[in-house]
Amino acid sequence: MTRGKHGSFPLLALILAVFTSCNRESEIRKLFSARLGTVELPAVEVTLSAPLVIENADGLHIRGNGARLKTGFEGRAAIHILNSKNVRLENFTLVGNRASQDQRFGFPPADQPMTRWNRNNGILVEQSSDIYLSKLTVREVVSYPVLINASRRVTVEEVLVGDSGSLDEKSMNNATGGILFEEGCEDFVVRKSKLRNIRGNGIWTHSLLSSPRNRRGLFEENDLRYIGRDALQAGHAIELRILRNTGAFIGFPVEHVDMGRLATPVAIDTAGNVENSVYAENEFEEINGKCIDLDGFHDGEVRANRCVNRRSIDAYPHGHYGIVLNNSNPQMVSQNIRILGNYMEGFKFGGIFLIGQGHIVRDNQFLRINIAHCNENPNIGCRYKPDEPDLLQTGIYLGKGAERPAPAKNLTIEDNTVQGYKMASRCISAAPGVSVHASRIARNRCLD
Repeated sequence: MTRGKHGSFPLLALILAVFTSCNRESEIRKLFSARLGTVELPAVEVTLSAPLVIENADGLHIRGNGARLKTGFEGRAAIHILNSKNVRLENFTLVGNRASQDQRFGFPPADQPMTRWNRNNGILVEQSSDIYLSKLTVREVVSYPVLINASRRVTVEEVLVGDSGSLDEKSMNNATGGILFEEGCEDFVVRKSKLRNIRGNGIWTHSLLSSPRNRRGLFEENDLRYIGRDALQAGHAIELRILRNTGAFIGFPVEHVDMGRLATPVAIDTAGNVENSVYAENEFEEINGKCIDLDGFHDGEVRANRCVNRRSIDAYPHGHYGIVLNNSNPQMVSQNIRILGNYMEGFKFGGIFLIGQGHIVRDNQFLRINIAHCNENPNIGCRYKPDEPDLLQTGIYLGKGAERPAPAKNLTIEDNTVQGYKMASRCISAAPGVSVHASRIARNRCLD
């Protein structure tokens, strides 16, 4: 017997499909509610109607077996791990709700962490320890695909994050879209993960000025491509190691770069008060901004990093120096930074901008710099500080300060190569009131 299009069989099929979907979500929810033991997820696709909450667990291992979880609701996060320890999640895909909830919002107030401000996150971990996230794919998330708050011993390994983050009301990026550790996290690792098409920052740390700094972190062997803001950022941290990461196309797409907040994209950025940290052996290409920003960095090392821009100046509308020092945070002093054996090629202005004291700048190569041809190029704002005409046309510039006065002095600048537009005559200079004779400068090679 057959039925027409108005018969009962299609309706019955729909009821069975809905029933099966509800049963699958109920099964997934029950599995995530376990507090210990090893849980095997079925290899199914499920649309979630509410967050999956792991709370007060100890010794829980969830194996995904290729399961695919989709976010079908508006809330704090798709998966929320709270007050738990010894939790392991691996081998499943989490798809956010950016297509349906792609809201426009800016940064939180200065007294609010991202955890309280940002909704529609992927995996949110709070007040937990010994958490391991492995072989996950997290995509299409409105805010942060992985957000860790005030937790210890968290490892994110071989995780793929893609197509995530939002914009503000002016269609500029608002830092969302990547992996964030905030509010005094300790002993954390992000290793061998891939990030693609992130509107904001890639992998980073952040804390309020009134909160503990993040401690003993490691970002290692990750690959980041098409990142709208900073690929990697050390924010308010102690003993953070950023090692052997790779990436390309940082500060793209150009139309979403947040220059309203002067957020020049950076391959490796610094913010807050960062000390006893190391940025080493990282390699990036095509950076629409700076290679390394050391705003708040002190008593640490920047070694053997490589940044290369191969295209013409038109490709980098927000291009900048190769390396820049700064001192925005009032709790730090720019001092005792070892900048050794780095390779910078194809930057818009100079090779390195220096402030502070006690730094060692040795064996670096700054090649094909000042591609803007400052100060002779009338189409570039080369003289934006009339009292410092050499600022953007010099290879190695000794500044008188940044956010606060901090004249460059007692520096060691030796055995560097500086090559680019008019670098034979504009290799090293100083701001008015700063003496090059107050530092040791020797054996530098300067070439046009």
